[in-house]
Amino acid sequence: MSAAGKTTWCCQAAGDTLLPETFPADRHNQPLEGPEVAAYWVEWNTQRWRNALTLEASKGMAVCDTDPLKLHYSWGLWQLGEKQEADWQFSLQETRRAIAQHQLGFADMVLVKPIDASTARHQMETDTTRTRSRFDLHLRLQRFLIEWYSALEAVFPTRVKWALPEDFKIPPVTVNPGRYDLKAFDAFIASLPKPLSS
Repeated sequence: MSAAGKTTWCCQAAGDTLLPETFPADRHNQPLEGPEVAAYWVEWNTQRWRNALTLEASKGMAVCDTDPLKLHYSWGLWQLGEKQEADWQFSLQETRRAIAQHQLGFADMVLVKPIDASTARHQMETDTTRTRSRFDLHLRLQRFLIEWYSALEAVFPTRVKWALPEDFKIPPVTVNPGRYDLKAFDAFIASLPKPLSS
């Protein structure tokens, strides 16, 4: 969730195991819909996953500022009516293909910090180090972010934590044996709520 303190927490907790949240420089030149968009973003996500695996191999752990899978964003936009179902399906199928090829996978643990709107807005307005042009959209997406990770928790119990530890200590974690489990992925996707209009 934007302005929830995620990046600040990651920077303080992770040290040299941090994989920062980054974006491709040419993203604003990309079309807004269609299969090419899905392929573009999944390729970016697979690059982040590769970087995370490299960091894990060298440091013993990788702490990613934002879930490398990041499929929740496309799903949330569809739920809001900001993305067509066809575009959600393009993203879903590209992501599934990447998981099948072990180019993307489930994180070993996800930390999610729900935040109320007034607190998020206050933190956004007092943070002069970042601009958040899509803050209002991200605020609307929080409900679906919570639904997404609640569904993931049902498939992978103990892998989702609903807070950022105040002591900045990373909770104990083991490698998720289902990182590339397509059956788990399909079950997870099937369990997600459908839009009210569908």
